[in-house]
Amino acid sequence: MRKLFNLSFTKAPMALLGLTLMFTTACKKNETASPVPSSDALKLGTNAIGVSGPKGVCYVEVNNNDIRNVGKYTLSTGQQLFDIGIIFAANINYNTSTQKAVLFFNPQVTNVLSNTSTYIQPLQAKGIKVLLSILGNHQGAGISNFPSQAAAQDFAQQLSNAVTTYGLDGIDFDDEYADYGTNGTGQPNSSSFVYLVTALRQLMPNKIISFYYYGPAASRLSYNGVTVGSKVNYSWNAIYGSYSVPNVPGLSAANLGPAAIDIQSTSASTAASLATQTVNNNYGIYLYYNLPNSDVHTYLSSVSNALYGKPTVKLP
Repeated sequence: MRKLFNLSFTKAPMALLGLTLMFTTACKKNETASPVPSSDALKLGTNAIGVSGPKGVCYVEVNNNDIRNVGKYTLSTGQQLFDIGIIFAANINYNTSTQKAVLFFNPQVTNVLSNTSTYIQPLQAKGIKVLLSILGNHQGAGISNFPSQAAAQDFAQQLSNAVTTYGLDGIDFDDEYADYGTNGTGQPNSSSFVYLVTALRQLMPNKIISFYYYGPAASRLSYNGVTVGSKVNYSWNAIYGSYSVPNVPGLSAANLGPAAIDIQSTSASTAASLATQTVNNNYGIYLYYNLPNSDVHTYLSSVSNALYGKPTVKLP
């Protein structure tokens, strides 16, 4: 495998982002063809695992932290705190020779995906869904500038293959760091993201597709009468420490997450307040980012007490 010198970013909002220089390495249970479900059928159950209330969705920066931490937090009554764990992150690279978007994994992501029995299956055994986050890599390719339906379908096939190969539960889209226009690539267009999620839903009728509500894609959610909301399961706010309802036509409150926190920077009082708003307004998702290796059960209790009326405990 060849090595490329590359830049890897943390998942804080763009204006707050720091960058870490690192080496990246370039390095699927197939869904059988079946009719695409109706938009209603795409919406999964809205309650958290084993308890009434919003689902907990948690991003983990696997460059620095262990994805298995997602499974180590439960409510005091035994239910898992997090319903969805997201591996952050795989990249969209750009092959200048073929002029195609290419799915790319750095060494840390490669390690997680190559050792599914160690990192992924134990979470799934607890009922936690494991998704792979996809975002740009400063090479001009992203989810918003596929130049044709065929190009979007090609990348959707790469994603579906990865989900199949590594036994994942779905894909999360994040429209950051593409640097549209680099390497002669096009600017965002109105059809790209719709074509992509349409193709991916056809390939993965029973998997989760989610959208981190940010970037050019957030204003390009409909094309030729087809909405992104009819193809994805969930969308959530991307600005940590804030409460903002994603405007994704086709998704109900049960499938939206207006509250978003960074576990390592959002105050416990703010996190609790955002959780209370989520419950009071009947939204179905609460988004956590940046789960560390250290024990943060006391902090997480401030959220779980507001969401479910129960504190959080950490398993050994």
